[in-house]
Amino acid sequence: MKFFLCVLGMVLIIEGLPYFAFPEQIKTYLLKVSEIPDGTLRIFGFFSVLGGLMLVYFGKN
Repeated sequence: MKFFLCVLGMVLIIEGLPYFAFPEQIKTYLLKVSEIPDGTLRIFGFFSVLGGLMLVYFGKN
């Protein structure tokens, strides 16, 4: 459980850094992301999840 909490904390740090450092650019980026078709975002999300699962798998072995 400690490892999970450490990993979750690191994810929150990495995810929060751009919002803290570059709030105006993040707003512009999010407006551009809202214009991307849903199918494209789903494909990107699928490959992100797949890449994350592969990293976890190789990290555990």
